[in-house]
Amino acid sequence: MEKAKYIWFNGELIPWDEANVHILTHTLHYGLGVFEGIRCYNTPKGPAVFRHQEHIERLFNSAHIVKIKVPFTREEIRRAAFETIKVNHLKECYIRPIIFYGVGAMGLNPLNNPVEVAIICWSWGAYLGEEGLKKGIRCRISSFTRHHVNIAMTKAKVCGNYVNSQLAKMEALEDGYDEALMLDVDGTVAEGSGENLFVVRRGVIKTPPVTGVLEGITRNSVLELAEDRNYPIKEEKISRDELYISDEVFLCGTAAEVTPVREVDRRTIGKGEPGPITRDLQGAFFKAARGEDPRYEKWLDYVE
Repeated sequence: MEKAKYIWFNGELIPWDEANVHILTHTLHYGLGVFEGIRCYNTPKGPAVFRHQEHIERLFNSAHIVKIKVPFTREEIRRAAFETIKVNHLKECYIRPIIFYGVGAMGLNPLNNPVEVAIICWSWGAYLGEEGLKKGIRCRISSFTRHHVNIAMTKAKVCGNYVNSQLAKMEALEDGYDEALMLDVDGTVAEGSGENLFVVRRGVIKTPPVTGVLEGITRNSVLELAEDRNYPIKEEKISRDELYISDEVFLCGTAAEVTPVREVDRRTIGKGEPGPITRDLQGAFFKAARGEDPRYEKWLDYVE
């Protein structure tokens, strides 16, 4: 990780190395906290946060779902992100707001503990590698099942939920793959360890419904881009073996952006390289995020 100079913590800018928490921080022990991943891109008009309002809305929705009372308003969080970007002189960066329970009572009831809020910004390139963006990545179906809607709050981006993701990711990396793909409790494809999934088969773009997966903001962007290009789209269950015979597969997310998949479980996808629809949507996404397509200006929150 490339350090920045300052972190916004509970309303103050603190030097990076001094933004610490106590060892008895409740969320460290029990995992109940919420966070977001957001990107800021450099545009012809200067740095702009991509779909900032939607990310903040999801952050507050996550907190509401798990009964965390956020001690700041949405606008205060928005302006704090701007402040952190500016004080660190960043043109492009990843933004991580996190809301968590601090030190107080121990045990499973967190409600008597103070709520802490931090915003961290740092330079972060392609999550799955520049080579992956260009040529596609290799994935494996994980042995770990994705969350069930009545076991974990799948509409909330909860810290503890990502133990499931970490186990899947480590397993994939140790087996020589770049990323894990996870099945739901019914055995159909859910998503990657931290990304939504799309397939292209016979010219139709398909993606799993969001019943049991996070409502991805990049996913929503890709769907709108695809609709504007008149691609046929279906939100429906996808079987594991349908992945193998798809013409194209790609993952998307704030960190992963739009990353092609060239292989799943040692089975080549299509021609073993990013397909034309994936390439088209990937290019359209980056043009929109970097302020090069005025049709999607609505997605950009320029740093003031």
